[in-house]
Amino acid sequence: MNFLNMDPMLRIRQNHALEHATMHVLARRDPGLRLMGRSTSKGFYVYGNVDTQTLANAASEALARLQAGERELAVHPRCGTNVATAGILAGLAGFAAMQGRRKRGLDALPNVLLATTVAVLVAQPLGQVIQREVSTAPNLQGVRIAGIGRRESGRMVAHQILLERD
Repeated sequence: MNFLNMDPMLRIRQNHALEHATMHVLARRDPGLRLMGRSTSKGFYVYGNVDTQTLANAASEALARLQAGERELAVHPRCGTNVATAGILAGLAGFAAMQGRRKRGLDALPNVLLATTVAVLVAQPLGQVIQREVSTAPNLQGVRIAGIGRRESGRMVAHQILLERD
């Protein structure tokens, strides 16, 4: 069996897909919302000032849409996978640009800048492929929302969306 399809990896990937789909639905309703999410094996968290009922409605709509086959909702342009992909590729490109060259220090800077810029440009579409193939699993048949909890600490609002499976 594929490691990505074993528990708890599959659960985290499915929850990540629903997190992204929920963010898409919320952004369509209110493009000015500033939110962040994080997936776990039990569900996902949404950090930011959003009304609990609005979030519940968005998560329910997102789940229904994923279950109806709208797989593209599982990929989000502001996912941390994109940031990690860009960071890793830029770091590797910068390291590679420094290898085998007689130039050191500031003399190597143009090569490093070129290599890291190309890496970051490549990272955007690659990050989306990694989301689609590795970090999310949009098949949520048999998944349902078990509950949503809200916690506030000063101005920080965090919601935990708990999921359960058949």
